[in-house]
Amino acid sequence: LFDSPEVKLAVLTQLVDERLKIIKAREAGLAPSKAQLVKQISSVFQRNGKFDPDLYARWLKMKGMTADMAQKMFSDDIAAMTYAKMYRTNGAASRTETDNIIRASEQQRVMQVAQISPEAFLKQVKVAEADAKKYYDGHQDEFSIPERARVAYVVFSAQSAMKLVSVTPQEVQNYYHDHESEFSTPEQRNAAHILISVPAKADAATIQKARAQAESILKQVKKSPGKFAALARKYSQDPASAAKGGDLGFFERGQMVKPFDDAVFSLKPGQISGLVQSQYGFHIIKLLAVRPAKTQPLDAVKSQIIQKLKMEKAGDMFAQMEDKFSDASASQSGSLKNASDLVKSPIQHSGWIEKGHPGASPWTAKALNMVFSDDVLNKKRNSPAVEVAPDTLLVVRLLQHELPTTQPFAAVRDKIMKKLAQEKASALALKQGQADLARLQRGESVPLKWGRNETISMQNPGEGADTELSYQALQADVGKLPAYVGMTNEQGGYLIARIDSIKDVGQIEEAKREGYMQKIRMATGEELLQATLADARKHAKIKAGKIAAAGKQ
Repeated sequence: LFDSPEVKLAVLTQLVDERLKIIKAREAGLAPSKAQLVKQISSVFQRNGKFDPDLYARWLKMKGMTADMAQKMFSDDIAAMTYAKMYRTNGAASRTETDNIIRASEQQRVMQVAQISPEAFLKQVKVAEADAKKYYDGHQDEFSIPERARVAYVVFSAQSAMKLVSVTPQEVQNYYHDHESEFSTPEQRNAAHILISVPAKADAATIQKARAQAESILKQVKKSPGKFAALARKYSQDPASAAKGGDLGFFERGQMVKPFDDAVFSLKPGQISGLVQSQYGFHIIKLLAVRPAKTQPLDAVKSQIIQKLKMEKAGDMFAQMEDKFSDASASQSGSLKNASDLVKSPIQHSGWIEKGHPGASPWTAKALNMVFSDDVLNKKRNSPAVEVAPDTLLVVRLLQHELPTTQPFAAVRDKIMKKLAQEKASALALKQGQADLARLQRGESVPLKWGRNETISMQNPGEGADTELSYQALQADVGKLPAYVGMTNEQGGYLIARIDSIKDVGQIEEAKREGYMQKIRMATGEELLQATLADARKHAKIKAGKIAAAGKQ
C-alpha cells in the first residue's frame, strides 16, 4: 500500500503539516513549560501507574536518541498539539445558524418508495447479433486478457520459521525467573474515605476550619466505626465516592497521592486512620479489604512463555537466513528445491497472475514486478528473495507465460447480447419512471406498488431505501403533500419516493443547542486550521523529492 504514489504524497503532506504546526507554534510562543514536558514524558513511560526510568532509557536506546533530543521531540509535539487545539476549539457558531442546522438535520419525513424494474421490460427488447458484433468491435479493451503467468513459489516468513526453532525447559525456566513481574499481580487494597476538601490556594483560616470539621467527623467515626459508610454519604465532599459510602474500589500502591497511599498501605483490614492531609484536603480512611500479591505458577504460563520465546527465536532466524534463502534460490536455476529444503517450506503453484493486477499476499505489487521481470520471464531464472509483506520473503520460478490477447467474439457473444438487452430495458424503465413521476407531480393517479412507510432524517436516512433517494426526499419542496422525487438506481431501474408527511423539531433545549454549537465550532476551527496550513505550505520553502501522483509531481 505504501508503495503507491498517492499514499506517499499523503504521508509527505502530513509530515510537512506537522513541521509547519511546530514552526507556527514556536512563532506564537506556545512552547510547553518544564512541568508540562515532565508530565507528558512521565505519562508515556509508565509501569504500574508510575514513571519507569528504565522503560524510558530502553526507549531512548532503541530510538538512538539522547534525553535532550527526546525532550525536544516531545516539546515540539506538545507545541504542535497546542497550536492545532487553539484553532479547533475556537471556531465560530451562532445560535441562529445552529438552530437552523438542528431543524434541518432532525426534521423527519415519512416516505414510501416504488421501483420500476428493468426486468419488466426485457421481453419488449430485441438485440440483433450485428449490434453485439458492433459493440465487440468498438470495445476491444473490455475483452482483452492482460499478460499473465503461472509460477512455482516458496514463501519464507518469521511465522513459518517458528517450526524450525525449539525451546528447552531450561530456557522457559530462565525466562520465568528473569521476568517474574510479567506474571505477577501486585497487592491491591480496597479503601473508603471521607474527604473534607480544601481549595488549592486556601488561606490558613480556611484550612483550619476544614481541619476542625474533619476532626469532628473523625470523633463520630471512632465512636461508631460501623457507621463509616453512612457518615461518608452524609459528610464526604468527594462526589464520586460519597454516594457509595466512600468506597474507592481496589487500587495498587502508587495509584493514589503519596500521603493517602502511605496511610492506606499502613492499615490493617477494618482499621481506620487518623486525619490524613493531601493536596485535596483532609481524609479519614478505612481499609476494607486486601488482595495479596499473586504470582502465577510456571505451569500456568509455560505455553505462553514457549510461544514468546519461539517467536523471538523465529524472528532472529528469519533475519539470519534472508540472504541464505535468496542464495538458495539462485544456486539451482532449474528448481526451487534448494530454497524449499533450506526453510522447510513447500513449493507451491499459483493460478494465473495478471500483470498490473496485484492482490492479496503474497501477490503484492512488489511480487508482480518480480514475476514479470526479465530474469524470470525471459531468462527463465529463479527470482531473488523479495519482501512482499513485513517479515515475509518470496522466491518464484516461471511455469507458464501468456502475452496479452483478446477473447474471440464467439466466447463473449452471449455476454454482450445480455448486456445490451439490459441497457435497452433500463432505458425503457427510465423513460417510464420519468413519465410516471411527471404525472404524479401533476396530481394524477399512477398505479404503482408502494413499499412500507419509512421515517427518514438527515441523521438517519433510512435502511430500506437508496441513500441518495433519501437525501433527495429530504431536500424536496414539501410545501404541498404528497411530494414526489425520483432517480435511477445502480441496477438500472427507476425509483420514485412519495413524501406523505413531515415532523418538524419543536423547542430546542439549551443542552442540545450547546452540543451542536460545540461540534460546529470544532468543524469550523478545523477548517480554519487546514486553510491556515494550506496557506503556510504555499509560502514555505519546502524541499522534497519528486513524487508522481495523479499525473502531477
